Amino acid sequence: MHVILFDIDGTLLHSGGAGQAGIERALELAFGVTAPTDGIPTAGRTDRAIGGDLIRFHGLDDVEATHTQLQETYLRVLPSELTSRNGGVYPGVRELLTRLSQRDDVRLGLLTGNYREAAWQKLRHYNIADHFAFGGFGDEHADRDDVARQALSAAAELYAPHAIEREKLWVIGDTPADVRCGRAIGAQVIAVATGMYSFEELRGAQPDHLFADFADIDAVLALWPST
Repeated sequence: MHVILFDIDGTLLHSGGAGQAGIERALELAFGVTAPTDGIPTAGRTDRAIGGDLIRFHGLDDVEATHTQLQETYLRVLPSELTSRNGGVYPGVRELLTRLSQRDDVRLGLLTGNYREAAWQKLRHYNIADHFAFGGFGDEHADRDDVARQALSAAAELYAPHAIEREKLWVIGDTPADVRCGRAIGAQVIAVATGMYSFEELRGAQPDHLFADFADIDAVLALWPST
């Protein structure tokens, strides 16, 4: 059984800036902060880590209550931001997910830095949520490697007693952080240059497989020949 863990933003879809706009709106609504959030890195990071940086950057109290208030406000405003933005699913992604989901020897999960509910909001908005049954998310962990371990544990619990073979464990993402967290759980890593990092930058991260995009479905599916 192949277990394939997908990143979301930059890999499956782009939200048209909904996430950035949503967090800025949440900061204003929750704390009255109107300063821009430019300069805080986001690619490949967890919402927990990004939120912590924003809290400290704006001089807010770095306590759990602040994190919770920011998260809850962000989740409340994100749906309207998704609706108002011109985002979309990347070429080939819908067919790739559909064809993989139809196979008995493949299970699809998520490995994303998004808050759990933010991940599902995005996937539902673009009508691809039904392909996924489990995942690792960015609610609790600042380190993406820990999110990868969470995803692996979720898969092991869901599909027990079937053992997850490391040679059939896959991580798919668009950043060097995705490559690193895949290595942390012994997975094979597929990188795709549809996000913020170029093909050559991703090549430098040394994934096992590298694609410019997923438009050529057959080339991607060839990694998992039917038995």
